Amino acid sequence: MKLKIRQLRNLVIAGLLFSGSLFAQENARIKIDIDRQIGEINNNIYGNFVEHLGRCVYGGIYDPESPHSDENGIRTDVLEAAKGLNIPLTRYPGGNFVSNYHWKDGVGPKEERPARMELAWARLETNQFGTNEFIDYARQLGTEPYFAVNLGTGTIKEAQEWVEYCNVKEGPYYAELRKKHGYPEPHNIKYWSLGNEMDGFWQMGHLNAEDYSKKAREAAKLMRLTDPNIKLIAAGASNFRPNNDPHEWNATVLAELRDVVDYIALHMYVGNHEDNYYNFVSSPLVLEERTQVVKGMIQREMEKADRGDREPIYIAWDEYNIWYRWRQDETMTGERALEERYNLEDALVIAGFLNAFIRNADIVKMANMAQLVNVIAPIFAEKDGMFKQTIYYPLQLFANNMFGTALDVYVDCDTYDTDEFYLGLAEQATQQNDVPYLDVAVSYNDDEVVIAVINRHKDKAIATDIISQEGLFDGEFEVYEVNGPDIKAENDFDKTTVETVQKEAVKTKKAEQFTYQFPPHSFTMLKGKIVR
Repeated sequence: MKLKIRQLRNLVIAGLLFSGSLFAQENARIKIDIDRQIGEINNNIYGNFVEHLGRCVYGGIYDPESPHSDENGIRTDVLEAAKGLNIPLTRYPGGNFVSNYHWKDGVGPKEERPARMELAWARLETNQFGTNEFIDYARQLGTEPYFAVNLGTGTIKEAQEWVEYCNVKEGPYYAELRKKHGYPEPHNIKYWSLGNEMDGFWQMGHLNAEDYSKKAREAAKLMRLTDPNIKLIAAGASNFRPNNDPHEWNATVLAELRDVVDYIALHMYVGNHEDNYYNFVSSPLVLEERTQVVKGMIQREMEKADRGDREPIYIAWDEYNIWYRWRQDETMTGERALEERYNLEDALVIAGFLNAFIRNADIVKMANMAQLVNVIAPIFAEKDGMFKQTIYYPLQLFANNMFGTALDVYVDCDTYDTDEFYLGLAEQATQQNDVPYLDVAVSYNDDEVVIAVINRHKDKAIATDIISQEGLFDGEFEVYEVNGPDIKAENDFDKTTVETVQKEAVKTKKAEQFTYQFPPHSFTMLKGKIVR
């Protein structure tokens, strides 16, 4: 039926024409093809990190004075919250801390352990929590330990001796010392990183790329002669700093260690320093760009490598998170260093990092959120209680649901351009163009498909057609949403404003597509079946 001119004018005046009542706006689209596969998702991308920094260890996972601690001083409430994250791998004991940490200080009878000046974060290290305490904690948590050796002030011999202490069953001195300390069976630590951020001038024992590669190669030699089954992680470039090209460091390390290591470690911290929401929520795309650059470097070196039957080198993003208090003296060091409080926009950025890891599942095989409790962490504790921060919830959803194969999906939606911005005070400026409002990653595992979607739009819900190009959606799709009243919403003790909410399921019956409306400033996970 044709509208008369007067009727059309009245509709325009009423705002109905432009609100979509008359002419429906075209929906966004997500196209899923289960045959377009990126690679297998390694569960280790859901890892975490425990460093002797601030109250992460002392006052976090270990606090003998808390009423919530067990007879060994372990905070049971924090432990139960950590179990909810289904953490496959936990890096320990640093971080900057490790570059002046000597592991022998932290084993044996506690009353005989020396207290040391902790030079990285300016606090006293009592060494009451060390190798064996962490192993016990990891077993309670159900996580695999990942140790970092001291290649700053430490020696290659010290690194070898730690492998002997942890991984050799019996015979040599340090294996027998472990048995004397009450652990007759070896700990069998599989993953070992060769130092931490050795490119950084802030690192104790900082080296240039050539000297680091020499020391790392010799440490790796001794460590592998002690246990041939270990996996080794090289310290890649930790930051993008003015007048410093991280690609040069990574290129040198990969060229020198291409026959030796199994991973190269990359680090990234971001923060909404300029209070620009749209810049901030695009920052995981910078991580994705850096991933692709290093992937290209790895591919080039693998053409020349002599690795026998070992797999190629992979990327480990073994430190990533949101960190606002960047290089600020009053919050950088001491007992309560780096105690961030996170809001909803921070949770969306974490979901963006995790989506990026899924989309690069062929090369990213490890990631470790820094850190587990109190220090830039998803869990925050005081002596009498704890709460889960906003960033806890997207990590929990991914770690408990997204497994199997990552799919290369097609996304068609509106985009925006960012202003020039800095990830952190030490970073070079960056800018992102054509940032999609919908950020999407998809996993597929035995007919189960999981769709992770961030709606970056601050104000607008986005109606989206979700289309299967091979097979049919069938049955109910579970829907989980992380959202809040506004982007600055935070959690606190006895106040949970942002959490995961299970929404009404979407019902399908052998359908090629269904439509879902993603709310503004939200992270949504849909979980259902595709049948052929």
